[in-house]
Amino acid sequence: MRLTLFTDYSMRVLLYLGARPDRLCSIAEIARGYAISQNHLMKVVNELVRSGYVESVRGRSGGVRLALAPETINIGAVVRHTEDGFDLVDCGGCTIAPACGLTGILREAVGAFLGVLDRYTLADLLGRRADIAQLFLTEAETGRATAG
Repeated sequence: MRLTLFTDYSMRVLLYLGARPDRLCSIAEIARGYAISQNHLMKVVNELVRSGYVESVRGRSGGVRLALAPETINIGAVVRHTEDGFDLVDCGGCTIAPACGLTGILREAVGAFLGVLDRYTLADLLGRRADIAQLFLTEAETGRATAG
């Protein structure tokens, strides 16, 4: 099973914000932290705001932050929300679909996959929050001047 880039980026945003609970973060900052497209990340953040996982503060010193405690953000729920569907194959037009056991087996496999994700929250992924935050430190945050 392969998750979409949208889900991948959604989880990255949640992890980034969860590692920095004490401040607002900009989309540009998050994009730089992961070296990913800021334009694509804007769409992801907008959806996370719309769905209530993230809150946005407008204005000059605005940004985004988690809208919920990491302990309440269920990974399975996030994946279900950000994925379009979980059909591993298109059995709808298949001649043998009514008699084939593959459809049921694949449905069971997806259920098991999501069942595992349901056992975890963002807090579980942030168990080493300080280590995660350290990986994103910019030169400005560490106090080092850049040579220019």
